[in-house]
Parts: sequence; C-alpha cells; structure tokens
Amino acid sequence: MDRDLTEVLDEWPYEPGQLSVRLIEGKDGEPRIQVRLDLGILQMCVDGRPDGRRPHGYGSLLEYYESRLDEAVLEAGGPPPEGEEAEPLRILDPADCRALREEATQYYHRYVALFVLEDFDGVVRDTTRNLRLLDLLADHARSEEDRTALEPFRAYITMMRAKARASQALKDNEPKAAIHAIDEGIDSLRGYYDSLDDPEAFSNSNEVQLLRSMREALVPKLPVSQRAELRQRLNNALAAENYELAAILRDELRLLPE
Repeated sequence: MDRDLTEVLDEWPYEPGQLSVRLIEGKDGEPRIQVRLDLGILQMCVDGRPDGRRPHGYGSLLEYYESRLDEAVLEAGGPPPEGEEAEPLRILDPADCRALREEATQYYHRYVALFVLEDFDGVVRDTTRNLRLLDLLADHARSEEDRTALEPFRAYITMMRAKARASQALKDNEPKAAIHAIDEGIDSLRGYYDSLDDPEAFSNSNEVQLLRSMREALVPKLPVSQRAELRQRLNNALAAENYELAAILRDELRLLPE
C-alpha cells in the first residue's frame, strides 16, 4: 500500500542541528523509538534487534554466529587445554561480515537514541553488544580487511559505554560510582591503544579527553568525608577565633575512627 508521509512529517518538524528522539507505543502495544531525520523518521524496537527481525531464529546475527562458533569449536575438538592458545577459527566470510557490520549500524543508531532518552542501561546493553561483535570480527573473519573494518569505532563505543554507566550512576545519585565507571572506561581505552603500540594515540584520543573532562566535572560533586568536613569547620572556627567551638570539633575529630 502506498502512503504519503507528509502529514506525519509535518506533525513532527525536523530541527537542523538537533537530535530529536521520542518514545511511542506501537500498534502491538510495544514501545518504539523514533528519530526525526531530515528526510523522514527512523523507527526502532526498544528491545531485541532494532528492526524487530530474528535472523535464523536468533535474537540477532551476532547471536547466530556466536552459536556457529561454539559448534565449530566443538567440531575442532573443543577448547584448548588451559594455558594453550588455539588457532583462531575463521568462520566468517565477507558476506557474513558485511551483514554483521550492517547489524552493528542498527544498534549504533539505537544506543545514540537511547542516550538522548536517558535510557542509560539500554546504552550499556547495546554498546557492550557491539563490542562483542567487534571482537567476533577481529578474531574470526577470514580476511584482514573484515577483521579491521570496524576497529576504528572501538574507542567511540567504549567511551559511550563508560559515559552511559557514569550517567546512570549520577541519575542514581552515586557520584563515586560514576567516577569509577569513567576510570574503567579510560583504562579500557589505555589497553586498546597499548595494543596498537601507539602511545601517543591514547593522549590524543578525543574519547579519552571527553571522559577526563567528565571526570573533572564530577570531582567537586563527591561527598565530603566526615573527617574532612570536621577539619574544615575546625579551621573556620580557629579563623573566627571561636576557640570553644574549635575545642569541641577537636574532640569530635579524636573520636572518629581512622
């Protein structure tokens, strides 16, 4: 059936320079994410594969090929003995890799939209999943070109995952957990750039700089410890020559456990 979408598009005008995202209820009662683009509207499922399909009966192509890899490992005699490294099984041909890259793009569109909607758990889920896909391609694609095609995006995905974890922690009023999430993200990026044997890349990485800036903005929000707060109050009391209060605060400091 041919349908003119002008009325739908006019109802939700495109705003240049702004990522417009909304959550709607589909005809089946399930939620859908919609993103307004300059030439239309992108619609995705909130859970499962963004386009709602189940390739080969699996939740995604990634799950399908992971299952195939498990079968290939069993056919090859099972995992190697502990401490030994097996030869990688190159089970993915160029067509498989192309399909996986296309699927990764769907999840990219969704996790960017989910971040705008502040569904940070969803962002963590989808970025973690895309990192698994990059690992699958890097280890099991037959051609070198397919093994490295998505690697330039690893730093961005890692950054978005860390940023989402930190944002969820802040949403839960847990600034310490937010800083921990950022530090883990920076450590992951350091490990990635170390594997490239390019130490300058880590220092120059935009993703690293973004996480460091986010961390610096969070440090003032950390709760002040009780000891630090008492010491500050003691200094203020001494500066005001309020020696009676200063004596009380000194006693409180002595009673605090180290």
